[in-house]
Amino acid sequence: MKIAVGSDMKTHLTEVVVDELKKRGHDVEVFGALVKTPALWAQVAVEVAEKVATGNYDQAVLFCWTGTGISLAANKVRSIRAALCHDAETARGARKWNDANILAMSLRAVSEQVAKEILEAWFSSAPSTDPDDMASLEYLKKVEEKNIFKKY
Repeated sequence: MKIAVGSDMKTHLTEVVVDELKKRGHDVEVFGALVKTPALWAQVAVEVAEKVATGNYDQAVLFCWTGTGISLAANKVRSIRAALCHDAETARGARKWNDANILAMSLRAVSEQVAKEILEAWFSSAPSTDPDDMASLEYLKKVEEKNIFKKY
């Protein structure tokens, strides 16, 4: 799988995750502060999300201090379903029920061990084929199409 990894800060955790993804056989490319600084979280998130949305990458992993900002920014890109995950069960559910295509993690709150557990859960889970789950994802697609450039 081709995976984009981006962050606004380069830390031990980002290095561990990149190494772990490579060990799992993924083709990994890094963005943001993993290449050069400074790197604004919003710009990193949108750049990486656009690469996933256009099909240049299968999925992505994003980091910022809390994980919140980078996930919010990534979700501004059409067809992106970025999920902020602090544990393996949340990651498993995000893949299963939400068909999330970007994993977001906190640089502050996620330990090396928990990150590895999150990756294991994320990459060992497949999207649900349950009709209700599929209907929810289809509904979200319609909302995106309907609300593009809509002002409230």
